Amino acid sequence: MSDSETADRGESGRVYDPDADHDFPDERLNTVLETVQSDTEITTYLEAQNVNPVDRKGYNDHGTKHIEIVRNRALCLYELLKAGDVAFNGAEQQGLEEADESVIIALAATLHDIGHVVHRDDHPYYSIPLAADVLDRLLTEFDFYDAAERVRMKGEVLHAILCHHTEETPLTTEAGVVRVADALDMERGRSRIPYEKGGRGINTISSRAIRKVSLQPGNGMPVMVEIEMTDAAGVYQVDELLKHKLHDSRLEEYVRIVALNTHSDDGDLVERIEL
Repeated sequence: MSDSETADRGESGRVYDPDADHDFPDERLNTVLETVQSDTEITTYLEAQNVNPVDRKGYNDHGTKHIEIVRNRALCLYELLKAGDVAFNGAEQQGLEEADESVIIALAATLHDIGHVVHRDDHPYYSIPLAADVLDRLLTEFDFYDAAERVRMKGEVLHAILCHHTEETPLTTEAGVVRVADALDMERGRSRIPYEKGGRGINTISSRAIRKVSLQPGNGMPVMVEIEMTDAAGVYQVDELLKHKLHDSRLEEYVRIVALNTHSDDGDLVERIEL
């Protein structure tokens, strides 16, 4: 697997552009994103959290690139759902503003895997206290949150983190977005390092079969996830991982999944599977 394929991973399809017009209030989100992306503690976590899963256990990437992709796809998924008039309940039920929905999603997507610095196994539970400490500091940097709002924002972000990978059921639409977006990082570049080190587990082999993932409006549904694969092994990523996370995510009725099996890298379409 080439370095260029790793670099291109996640670049295809929709990309969240802070300068574009969006179907939701974006000023607060863009301020938070600018701060998060330059925060030394957060960027160090994103680098350090890859050591246990990749270097020590031979799993797929869970570091900086993974976080960038998950956060981008979470925000693109959120925008498609907002354009489709899907209701979000997390911020609203806490008395927060609509502008806070995307902030909750972005922060949870950024911090959901930092528990890997402790251990790969049960990492969402380790992410909670670590993310709580980061949020206690980070949220004070924004003058649009008072003390009470910081408590409510923190709770919503931690809820979304907890529900991203475990059997814990998302109780908010925001948490459902993060859960599904985490499964959308499945393209082949994610498995390059473990594959080159000899890893041949099902996660690695199936990820190598995924050529491209794209998000777009669906016919009659807010979202269509289109997954292009070159081998039937990619069905594991779609069926066992993405569909599993979509189940009980609160998003099932809004997301359509289509897999395109080309059977080769030349792009000749030979099979279309709707799941």
